[in-house]
Amino acid sequence: MFRKTNVVRSSRSMRHTRRGGIVTWAAVTMVAVLGFTALAVDVGFMTQTKAQMQAAADGSALSAGLELPNGWGAGKVLTPYQVDSAGKSAAQAVATTYRVGEQASAYLDTTRDVRFGQRTKNANGAWVENWGSTPYNIIEVTIRRDQPSSGGTATRGDQELPLFFAKALGNQTASLIAKATATLSPGGGFYIPPGSGLTCPLLPIAIDETSWDNLILNGVGSDNYKYNSNGTVTSGTDAIKEISLYPGSNASLPSGNRGTVDIGSSGNSTADLSRQIRFGPNAADLAYFPGGRVQIPASGLLALNGDTGLSAGIKDDLAAIIGQPRAIPVFRSVSGPGNNAMYQICKFVGIRVLYVKLTGSPSQKTVVVQPAPVFDGTITSTPGAMQPDSIMSSLKLIH
Repeated sequence: MFRKTNVVRSSRSMRHTRRGGIVTWAAVTMVAVLGFTALAVDVGFMTQTKAQMQAAADGSALSAGLELPNGWGAGKVLTPYQVDSAGKSAAQAVATTYRVGEQASAYLDTTRDVRFGQRTKNANGAWVENWGSTPYNIIEVTIRRDQPSSGGTATRGDQELPLFFAKALGNQTASLIAKATATLSPGGGFYIPPGSGLTCPLLPIAIDETSWDNLILNGVGSDNYKYNSNGTVTSGTDAIKEISLYPGSNASLPSGNRGTVDIGSSGNSTADLSRQIRFGPNAADLAYFPGGRVQIPASGLLALNGDTGLSAGIKDDLAAIIGQPRAIPVFRSVSGPGNNAMYQICKFVGIRVLYVKLTGSPSQKTVVVQPAPVFDGTITSTPGAMQPDSIMSSLKLIH
């Protein structure tokens, strides 16, 4: 009897011990589960906030980058200071439209976190970003949640991100940064999606490479007309050199070589030229080219049929676009007479028409243009660095 009682007591003691162990194990497990849950909540919040910050940085950089084209090249209409000021205002306006963590809008210190520069290739062909160098063709925007909440910055939206549960582990905030860099890309041609209804800013009039390069690289030209900020053109000077598309010629080329080129059918009529001058070539015009693209090929030259000389029939059409930016083809050589001329196009450049006179004696006829920034979504990018006379394709994010 004595032995049986001891056995019963021992069994009860073991059950109590097991129950105590289970409770302890459950408590430890619960703490671990709650810890992992808390960690998951905070990590999820940080991940979501970082994605929001990146979206804000991307949008702000692209918005500010829209100011870059007008400050680039021989025909720029904005100074670096104006590009900087307008770009920062645009970046800040866009940043405020993005929610970041618990903040209703992203905070952007434009003096600290927006910078402009120039992206070029060095002698080894590597890309180099020189911040502060002008003219600008690159911009970087930084969105921050990395500033301490003490020291008077607690009311600013760039303070460190407050966490929910990590406070119990001694981490009350998280430091986050998101950056975006947008740059201009040189254009090498044009593409319009079939059926889109879009047109491209390509003028079907060509100029020879030697004369154009003398204007851009050597400053050979006049300055008798002024392009105004309201888009009008008046007599005067604006420090942007001018050249006549017609009847000027290059002595090394056939007489009257400058003329119209066929963007589309080789049988383009005056009506086709008039439409393209006023409104730009459309998808049906570009469909005559491989893949629907008017593009400088890898070989470096694009052959376009054309017609030497300019007809008085397009005078009113050219006058209708005075002051508007357009791209024109530049040819390296031309062969064949009249409407059998074949132009070898080496690049596309941006211009604006300033003055038109195609009546009277040949000596009185002229179409005066000056370099101008041309930036359009139908322009396709080409490898290489921006040049002073580059047309520009859509902005792209590179970082």
